[in-house]
Amino acid sequence: MGTIENMRLGRYGIWTFDFEDQPAGLIRDSVRELEELGWPAVWIPESEGREALTHAGFLLSATERLTVVNGIAQIWAREPQWTRGAALLLADAYPDRHLLGLGFGAGKPGVKPLRAMNDYLDALDAGKDVNPAPHGPMRRILAAYGPKMLELARDRSAGAHTYHVTPEHTAQAREILGAGPFLGVEHAVLFETDPARAREIARAHLHLYLTSEYNVAKFRRLGYTEEDIDGGRGSDRLVDDLVLWGDLEAITAKLGGHLDAGADHVGVQVIGVEPGTSAMPHWRRLAEALLPA
Repeated sequence: MGTIENMRLGRYGIWTFDFEDQPAGLIRDSVRELEELGWPAVWIPESEGREALTHAGFLLSATERLTVVNGIAQIWAREPQWTRGAALLLADAYPDRHLLGLGFGAGKPGVKPLRAMNDYLDALDAGKDVNPAPHGPMRRILAAYGPKMLELARDRSAGAHTYHVTPEHTAQAREILGAGPFLGVEHAVLFETDPARAREIARAHLHLYLTSEYNVAKFRRLGYTEEDIDGGRGSDRLVDDLVLWGDLEAITAKLGGHLDAGADHVGVQVIGVEPGTSAMPHWRRLAEALLPA
């Protein structure tokens, strides 16, 4: 499973859905510019038809130094032996540049996430390799929110990836993980200074998560009430905690809260970008504010 030692991740990276519905040429141009801007890592989900491992391979092939993180590859999308084979190939072809993030994702009715992940990891680790040993180790992390899944990430992977959480959750996750394992945290940002408009956009983005059983359980553990969940609408307090909105200075001032709470890395997800357009203008501005000169 490897550790993240020798991987180029940095303190901040880009977390994006954008490449799920863009043509290959635009994606290639975008990741090359991200690399030129100095972004060390790009996180990609698996939600709208782009298969996680081929997607990662394409981004790696288009760049020279960029680290690509699956955030996440859903365990239901492929059998463990194929996940293992693909991840080993990427580790061989692009040493120290691919981090396999595994998660329960949408899941299956009646199946418990912890059991499913344990079983998947058992099968993944039991696989027999007929291909040459990779030049670099295959590394994995787990999507984890609750204490038991965080413990599993600590014990059976290089660390954890969290999504739509607060610095308070990050502090709790770090306590469970301990000092060694990697903790990568996603946080959504929105370049909009009008409060009403910002919250409208943020609520549209958050609705799916505020109506998802496991996400709602996560929010409740953090002390948010039924009034905060508000039937999937989200209170101003909850919305403002999960989506940092405002101008560049206001957004970047708050992002460091996760690092202060114990995160190793923050994947910044820009939301509010019109379909068919690119978040690149915002990624450029964030690079100037967040990345080393």
